[in-house]
Amino acid sequence: MLLRAFYRFLLLSFLLSPAALADQAPQQYSLPPDKLQRAIEYAHAGYSLHFGSEIYAVLILAVIVATGLAAKFRDWAAAASKRRFVQALVFVPLLLLTNDLLYLPANIYGQHLELKFDQSIQSWPSWLWDWTKSEIILLVCAVPLAFLLYAVIRRSPRRWWLYFWLATLPIIVTVMYLEPMVIEPLFYRFEPLAATHPALVEQLERLVGRAGLAIPPDRMFEMKASEKLNSLNAYVSGFGGSKRVVVWDTTLQHLTTPETLFVFGHEMGHYVLGHIRNSLFWLSLLLLALLFLGSHILRWTIARWGIKWGIRDTADWASLPLMLLIVAIFSFLSEPVVNGYSRWQEHQADVFGLEITHGLVPDSSAAAAHSFQVMGEIGLDEPNPNHFIEFWLFSHPSTSDRLAFAETYDPWKNGHPRYVQ
Repeated sequence: MLLRAFYRFLLLSFLLSPAALADQAPQQYSLPPDKLQRAIEYAHAGYSLHFGSEIYAVLILAVIVATGLAAKFRDWAAAASKRRFVQALVFVPLLLLTNDLLYLPANIYGQHLELKFDQSIQSWPSWLWDWTKSEIILLVCAVPLAFLLYAVIRRSPRRWWLYFWLATLPIIVTVMYLEPMVIEPLFYRFEPLAATHPALVEQLERLVGRAGLAIPPDRMFEMKASEKLNSLNAYVSGFGGSKRVVVWDTTLQHLTTPETLFVFGHEMGHYVLGHIRNSLFWLSLLLLALLFLGSHILRWTIARWGIKWGIRDTADWASLPLMLLIVAIFSFLSEPVVNGYSRWQEHQADVFGLEITHGLVPDSSAAAAHSFQVMGEIGLDEPNPNHFIEFWLFSHPSTSDRLAFAETYDPWKNGHPRYVQ
């Protein structure tokens, strides 16, 4: 419907003033007044929730540490068994479930916002079941990881941060490999794109061939997002044998084929430009910095307040929430760095998407620009976000910036393409 109205507007403008259309200024991302107000309300509520929930998460962990609750959980674990792994089976679930249940109101309010602003259609029982599955997955992963962490700390109280970092690298790689095949299907249904949109797959293969990339049709999937969400998206995940490109069915429902090809080209750009590999490398270095700084902060904090809080030393189970508190603060403060790097990658992928579709779809710039307009309208993206908010929170350039760039990017006229010759 939106697309039909858009073309009708273009046709009418052409009939009324052919010369004026040629001189028309580039399209800008905008919303009708009713949607604009909702977008502003949605954005501001989301910003408040983000910063408020970050502070709330820090307060929860601080309370668990300062009240001695962590020390009490440790005593219960020690009374249950002298075996360290059994202690981990007792302590870690007690700690994480306490923390996550206290944090649950923030999650509930987040889902309330998604429902209120028509981004989600998921029922509360379904949402609660997804939350429960997430908790189970977290516990399955956290118990052995915590056991490994404290085994390393006991072995090397001074250099544990380095040895634990080295031990986590293959774990991170394994999780990234398995996540598309094991974790994602627990929350959404996936179907091969060739089975649901065979004609589209044929055109996608032309893009893949032009990029010199090997993404066979059995690595292209449609995710049934519409069972829970109204928003549009596509993404890449995995590597090696688990590498795949996923397009949400909501995206396929609302975008035309040329627009979908641009979205696919954008996601394909992440692979061609090595973004997954590069992100893994830089995030691993960020983790190393966190562990190094965190180990010193942890040792200093325990030396100063450990007796008061019932934390004996770094190797004490009761130090875990203090570690998580340091991680939470570090993660919050590093958000601008991580998101800035992500925005840079996303801009590169936009450039790649524009270049890979150039000449394969009619007016690739217009297709890209209109895809941003449609996704922005449905996702209620704020047209003029606050610069500080954009700097701190946005993992992608603003929709306004992306649309404007798509409209004006023309290296074939004034220079040479960056990625696709």
